[in-house]
Amino acid sequence: MASYEKTNWAWQIQQLQQQVGEWWELQVSRFSPDTPDLPNLSWLSWLDSPIVGIVAKAIFWLILAFLLSWMAVQIMRLLSPYISSLRNQINEQSNNLTKTQVRELSVADWLARSQKFQRQENYREACLCLYTAMLQRLHDTGIIPHEASRTDGEYLQLIQQLSKPSPYQILLITHQQLCFSNSEASSSLFEQCQQAYQEIEA
Repeated sequence: MASYEKTNWAWQIQQLQQQVGEWWELQVSRFSPDTPDLPNLSWLSWLDSPIVGIVAKAIFWLILAFLLSWMAVQIMRLLSPYISSLRNQINEQSNNLTKTQVRELSVADWLARSQKFQRQENYREACLCLYTAMLQRLHDTGIIPHEASRTDGEYLQLIQQLSKPSPYQILLITHQQLCFSNSEASSSLFEQCQQAYQEIEA
């Protein structure tokens, strides 16, 4: 004899859906057009004005520009340590390259390069050439022989034993400022470096 189900889950779910649907219709019918007239909203018609649309667009673009600017500033703040580190690495490589080149050119060659850069108004390179000429001179005279790993700080300590360390200090400190900070070279800075080198030669 076949058995019949008195109830099943599918039928119960269908019944529940029907009850919820009827309840929703009842709630919505309370706010149907049959209710008394709503207050007149014609005073909101100014929102349809083209001027309002233009103002709204302008405000939107201003807010968007502000948000993008703010995000750019935050990203730059996050990246600034990496940019600074990269700049220092580039400057250090440039410094090491300069010290390597010291062995390849004579003092006279470096002085000639300095004059050439000065004529081109490239005062940064002109000052750096005077610095390198000083290092070459220290090496040639046997006062401080070249060492690739030697830093400006070490040179500053070593020149203290000289009778007149001041002109050497000027060139070493100028090199540090030009390579490891945002300092700009000028004609007056070059003249100061040139005078310092002349004192070294004297």
